[in-house]
Amino acid sequence: MISLEKMTLAELCLKAAEKYKHRLVFEIYRDDKVYDPVSYRLLGIRVRQFGSLLGSLGVKAGDRVMILGENCPEWPIALFGAALAGAIAVPVLPDFTPEQITAIAAHAGVSVLCVTERTAVKTAAIGGDIPRVYLDTMEDREAGAGVQVSLGGILKKLPLREPAGGVWMPGKGFAFPQAKGDDPAVIIYTSGASGASKGVLLSHRNLIFCARASRNLMKVFPRDRLLSVIPLAHTYECTLGLLTVILNGASITYLDKPPSPLVLLPAIQAIRPTVMLTVPLFIEKIYRQKLAPALHASPLYKCALTRPLALYLAGRKLNAAFGGGVRSFGIGGAPLASDVEDFLRKIKFPYAPGYGLTEAAPLLAGTAPYRFPLHSAGSVLPGVELRIAKPAPGFTEGEIQARGPNIMMGYYRDEEATKNAFTPDGWLKTGDLGFLDKKGHLFIRGRIKAMILGPSGENIYPEEIEILLNASPLVEEALVRGGEQGQPMALLVLSAAARQRRAAQPAALDQELEALKNSVNHQLPVFSRLCRIEIRDEPFEKTPTQKIKRFLYQ
Repeated sequence: MISLEKMTLAELCLKAAEKYKHRLVFEIYRDDKVYDPVSYRLLGIRVRQFGSLLGSLGVKAGDRVMILGENCPEWPIALFGAALAGAIAVPVLPDFTPEQITAIAAHAGVSVLCVTERTAVKTAAIGGDIPRVYLDTMEDREAGAGVQVSLGGILKKLPLREPAGGVWMPGKGFAFPQAKGDDPAVIIYTSGASGASKGVLLSHRNLIFCARASRNLMKVFPRDRLLSVIPLAHTYECTLGLLTVILNGASITYLDKPPSPLVLLPAIQAIRPTVMLTVPLFIEKIYRQKLAPALHASPLYKCALTRPLALYLAGRKLNAAFGGGVRSFGIGGAPLASDVEDFLRKIKFPYAPGYGLTEAAPLLAGTAPYRFPLHSAGSVLPGVELRIAKPAPGFTEGEIQARGPNIMMGYYRDEEATKNAFTPDGWLKTGDLGFLDKKGHLFIRGRIKAMILGPSGENIYPEEIEILLNASPLVEEALVRGGEQGQPMALLVLSAAARQRRAAQPAALDQELEALKNSVNHQLPVFSRLCRIEIRDEPFEKTPTQKIKRFLYQ
C-alpha cells in the first residue's frame, strides 16, 4: 500500500503512478473485448495533462468542476486532474434529469463541465460560456457557443516537461496549487430515499482516510481485478471501487454500457474479477429469479439428507456465474434481504456487507467475508466511533450516530442543514436505527423517517415486512407504508410470472395474494400485520443504489 503524507487525491494518484508504473490500472469492456488499457504511469501523465488543461481554461484553486459522465477511464482522470489543479470536483450521476443537473451547476457555481456525448445534451440549459470538456471524444471539436474541447485532442497538444530538478511544470509557467488534506475535494449531490438533495462537502482527508481504513475490511492486492458496476459519482464506488483499488495497485475494468445481464454476464466471464462491489438488488434478483426456483424444484433439495449437496451445487453455479475467481463480493448501499443472506451464508459465498452514507465518505461499518454475525453490517470501521443514541419518544431503538476523520465538512452553502445534521456535541446523525452487540457488530433496524407508528404507539419497521414480501415469487418489489388507523399496508410490483397469471386468471391471482398476506401476517406481531395489499403497474422510482424513494409514495 502507498504511504501518504499530505492525504490528498493528487498525492495518491501521482505516488501510485510512480510505484506501480507499468501495471494496468484501467481498461474498458466493449463488444466482448477489453480496450483502452491505461497503465499507472500513463494515468500519472494524463492526470498532469488534465490538470494543465483546467488551468488553461482559467480554473483556480477552489473552483468547482462538474464531472457528468458514464464510468470510463477518463472519469477518474478528470477527478484526479481536478484535484491536481486545486479544484473541487462535483461528480453528478448521469441518470439525473437536465433540471437536476442545471440546478446543481447553479448551486455549486461550476467553472467547467466535463461531459460525454451521451450526457452533454443534459447541460443545454447551463450557460454556454462555461467550458465543456468532452471526456470520450478523441477528435478535435470545433468551438460553438463558449469553449468546447475534446480530451484526446487537447492531450496531444500538452506534452510533459520534466526539468532536471524533478519538479514537473506544465505549460508556460503554470504551477499546480499545493492542496492540503483538510481542503475540500468533492461535492456530492445525493438523490436519496428521503427526497432531500444536498451537496455533501468532503475533504481529501475524508476520502483518503476511508479508502485506507477500508483495507482492514476489504483486502486488495496488486493482482486483484475489480469489475465496476456502480456509478463512479456514487461515493461507495468512488472511494472503495476507485481510491482503495489505486491505493493498492490493482486494476479496474469499466463497462461501456449499463450493467444489464446481457452486458454484465459476458463481461464477468471475460474478465473473471476477483473483487466486486454491488448493491443488494443485484444479487437478490439473481437469487430469486434464477437460483431459488431451480433449487426448490430440485429433488436433492427436497430431501433433508441430500439438501447440503443441493446447496453445494447451487454455490458452485453462483461462483461460476461470477467467473469463478471472486474472493470478495461487497454488498452495500441498502440492507440485504435476510432470505438471500441466509442462502449466501449456507453456500459459503464470499459476500461482505457494509454500512455507511455519503456524509461519511461513505463507510462506517463493514467486514471481510465470513467474519461477521448473520444479518449484521459488520464491525465499526477502524478509527471511527459509533454510538447508539437514547431512543426518542415513541421509539424503541436509538439512532446510530458517528464521528471520525471520514465525517463530512458539511453541506455546501447550507449552514442550517449542516447544523441539523450534527448533535450539539459534534456527532453525525445518520437517521438510521440500530444497535451494537457486545462484540461491536452493528445491526440496522431501519430508517427513522420510514418507521410507522402503530395504532397503539408501537414501532413498526416496514423494511422487516418488505423482506418477507420480497421473498415470494409473486413479488418483484414491495413497499410498506402506513395505512388505515396506523395499520401498515403494502404496495407491490408483481413479478413477470405473476403479471402473466393476473392477465389470464385474475381471480386465482387475487387468492394467491390473499394467501401471501395471511402468510406474512402469521410471521408478524399483531400490531405489524398488513391491513391490505395494493398492486402497482409501474416500478418504484429508485436511488442510484436501488433504494425505493419512499417519500414519493407516503
